Amino acid sequence: MALALTEENFEKIVNAGKVVVVDFWAEWCMPCKMIGPIMDELANEVDTDKVTITKCDVDKERNIAINYSITSIPSILFFKDGKVMDQIVGAVPKKMLVDKINELI
Repeated sequence: MALALTEENFEKIVNAGKVVVVDFWAEWCMPCKMIGPIMDELANEVDTDKVTITKCDVDKERNIAINYSITSIPSILFFKDGKVMDQIVGAVPKKMLVDKINELI
């Protein structure tokens, strides 16, 4: 299952020296509900020594969403060494996410 990101753990997780995938989502968002299970699958499939799959609820963690200019959800940010390397907006196929992760590791 994808790890929940909060203001308390965000910096520690994103700066842990791994590729970190952050799914910005909300409970009321239908496309988010489509991509949520894919993120959970990825969390169980990736090499956790190299990649961390996370979810950030924009309603509960507004400051994080504001800091990263999240205006549409789902938005998936890909971090490496604490820096945003790429972003995908909208519900996309799992293969697209896997390919992006593989580019970064």
